[in-house]
Amino acid sequence: MPDPIDWSLALPYYLAALAVGYVIGSIPFGLLLTRIAGLGDVRSIGSGNIGATNVLRTGNKALAALTLAADVLKGTAAVLLGLRYGPDTGIIAGLGAFLGHLFPVWLRFRGGKGVATYIGILLGLFWKAAAAFCLLWLAVVALTRFSSLAALVASAATPFILAWFGEWQAMQLFILMTVLVFVRHRANLVRLFRGEESKIGG
Repeated sequence: MPDPIDWSLALPYYLAALAVGYVIGSIPFGLLLTRIAGLGDVRSIGSGNIGATNVLRTGNKALAALTLAADVLKGTAAVLLGLRYGPDTGIIAGLGAFLGHLFPVWLRFRGGKGVATYIGILLGLFWKAAAAFCLLWLAVVALTRFSSLAALVASAATPFILAWFGEWQAMQLFILMTVLVFVRHRANLVRLFRGEESKIGG
């Protein structure tokens, strides 16, 4: 049996990992980059989201790619910082980063949908599953041209992929994060069922 956790020693590290992860994850790169580029507030266009997909609606593909990379890497950075103190703190820091992206205090808890940061956290914890996520996303996009559907299918598959590789702790984290991804995509789900969701390039 694994040694029991000494909570008096571990709790401060866990809380610090959650807090640091949250701060890193809450950096709204999409909003900051569009303002620096002189494109105004990205929340005033399209879906009102701060993520790369909505940044793309400004017409600036390079800025959208930069937003995507930054949102991915902030998840990875939080995990790698946490992993310096053990696997548990890495997972907790990843959760903090994800919650920070979804619910940033600086934006009145109205953040992004979390897919890019989800991938970044997955990359930091188990890169093989991140690669599988991206391949599955590309396959669904190639078949349907729906970015939202691809993200939902790939995120739904992720806990099973992690279980296949025996990554049980990470699997538990990604079950929770996948539920939150679906919650944040509820409007997309409605549009998909109604046949009203926009396609990539549409």
